[in-house]
Amino acid sequence: MIWLILGLVLFLGAHSTRIFADGWRTRTIESWGEKPFKGLSALVSLLGLYALIVGYGEARLQPFPLWEPPIATRHASALLMLVACILLVATYVPGNLFKVRLGHPMVLSVKVWALAHLLSNGNLADVVLFGGFLLWAVLNFKASRARDRALAQAHLLSAGELQAPVTKLSATLISVFVGMLVWVVIAFVLHAKVIGVSPMG
Repeated sequence: MIWLILGLVLFLGAHSTRIFADGWRTRTIESWGEKPFKGLSALVSLLGLYALIVGYGEARLQPFPLWEPPIATRHASALLMLVACILLVATYVPGNLFKVRLGHPMVLSVKVWALAHLLSNGNLADVVLFGGFLLWAVLNFKASRARDRALAQAHLLSAGELQAPVTKLSATLISVFVGMLVWVVIAFVLHAKVIGVSPMG
């Protein structure tokens, strides 16, 4: 469990500077340069990811159950994972409805993914892992939306006009279709091979 917690601290900490220390991040990038800062952040993230994977793997060998999820939560988790996959794909498709209206679909995808796994897993390690990611996603989304509002306000003050972004039906349909394909591959193939558990089993 120590390795799992350490991994979460390192991995999520490396991705939390804009949440808790945005000013420090800006000053450090100005002092060091963008590439050295991002390189160090990537290194810390990789170390955290490694510790997280090792720690979670060890914790799964000696599970500490907190509660027994009912069968219904598996169906809810599967549906939530479909939403998470669509949001994940929407991150990379310009002009889709999810990206324009919701903003930051990647963070929303992590939030939904974490919630889905919290609903269907009742062991202590699962609660620590997915609960940590859910808390991070909630805080990250809140901070990101606050920055969006600040930028929009600054634009209004300087330009006097703010154009609404244009959504494209084709981009939205692509996000949904490709997201569904990703969900099918994960649910029926990759999850069982990589994690060792079939969510549809």
